[in-house]
Amino acid sequence: MVGAHGIQGELRVQSWTDPAEAILDYRPWLIDHAGERRTIEAVRGRAVDKGLIVRLPGVDDRDGAERLKGAEIRVLRAALPPPGPGQYYWVDLEGLDVFTVDGVALGRVEKVVPTGANEVLEVRGDRLRYLPFVLDEYVKSIDLDAGRLVIDWDPDF
Repeated sequence: MVGAHGIQGELRVQSWTDPAEAILDYRPWLIDHAGERRTIEAVRGRAVDKGLIVRLPGVDDRDGAERLKGAEIRVLRAALPPPGPGQYYWVDLEGLDVFTVDGVALGRVEKVVPTGANEVLEVRGDRLRYLPFVLDEYVKSIDLDAGRLVIDWDPDF
């Protein structure tokens, strides 16, 4: 959650769903914040020019909304549709071991970073690398069962 919107407890939310407002269709929301998790069934929201505005039960003023700044919204995997061919949920990429096409180990995917043009894999190994997640051009294969991603990348870069 990005922060408060107005004075009546509404929150500005950054969504990674496509389209962004699709997150409003999922229930329940699991709100992770300050080491605690809340389960929220009743969420109201709307799309605006700069993202989403939501209202959560029990958040009735700006101070309550501000306290949730930085909270993460999660949904249950069972609520998500299966990804189509050549599509992956970011969470499925996290933890994969990354190798070059020549078999050089680069490390493990720590997270996926959105950049606007394409996603970037944050890979931690002997050092931190940011690798473009562009299927076919750079990412040559993904084997979720084996926990392995192969990328066409110079290990010295």
